[in-house]
Amino acid sequence: MIKNDQRYPRVKSPATIEDQIEKLKSRGCVIEDYDHAVCALSNINYYRLAHYFAVFLETKNRYREGTSFETVMHIYDFDRLMRSLLLTGLEEVEITMRANISNYHALKYGALGYLNEASFDNRHNHKTFLKKIDRMIENNTGEQLVTHHMKKYGGAFPLWVIMELFSFGNLNIFYSDLKVEDKRAIAENAFGLSYRYVENWLQCLSELRNRCAHYNRLYADPFPSAPRQIPDLEYNMSNTLFDYMLVLRQLYPRSEIWNTAFAGKLILLISEYSPYIELYRIGFPANWQELLVDKTDGPAEFS
Repeated sequence: MIKNDQRYPRVKSPATIEDQIEKLKSRGCVIEDYDHAVCALSNINYYRLAHYFAVFLETKNRYREGTSFETVMHIYDFDRLMRSLLLTGLEEVEITMRANISNYHALKYGALGYLNEASFDNRHNHKTFLKKIDRMIENNTGEQLVTHHMKKYGGAFPLWVIMELFSFGNLNIFYSDLKVEDKRAIAENAFGLSYRYVENWLQCLSELRNRCAHYNRLYADPFPSAPRQIPDLEYNMSNTLFDYMLVLRQLYPRSEIWNTAFAGKLILLISEYSPYIELYRIGFPANWQELLVDKTDGPAEFS
């Protein structure tokens, strides 16, 4: 057996599945089905599950009374399904922003106008931006759109092409670095909103997508900052998952299918896991359905 590197004596030693289970039990976790716990810990890293058990900690090494392995696993599954649902909604916003930004910017500044520093606000770091573009191309050399433009156009990528390689974060930064007049025009055309809201909300959704894409815990884990208050909404925005969902609804491009594509599925998901989750831990108020469901599109219900 290889021991820990002596240069790092404080690094913890690895534990067997059985050791992990005993550790959970010693902290007050109730394990009714030992085989289920073994199976779960064999397929999900203990360190990952520890983030969910942390919700139930009363003291540093003691869970609140009645904490069960099965309940934590249900919350873990709820979180996993929630991330999947959110990613589907975020995809719609991302694709809409790609189209609106590239269409507007290319028509105003030219297909390769993004390579010109003058097409951005003066706070834009163009050297860093160009390095990111080069890195995107290098990291996607096997993609057809990259090989095609390298071969046929000598490596010249129109904005509407290169933007297909952008992450949500890259997209957010690109929009934020545009001139105010351009941000205003894009925001009004895409969403009928002030650019100040769109810019702030894109930053929030970028953070949300980051958590979802990296499988980070959403349950009982607030975000660093609250989104800008939605105009005329009788609800005070804070930094919870629910508030970020409200932002997603505001920027969701196809409002006519919001209920079926997101809200209805969310209602079903919450109904299924209601015995195990506490909605206040993700910021849901008592009237959450009233705030989240689009009433102009009919009821968000599924049989």
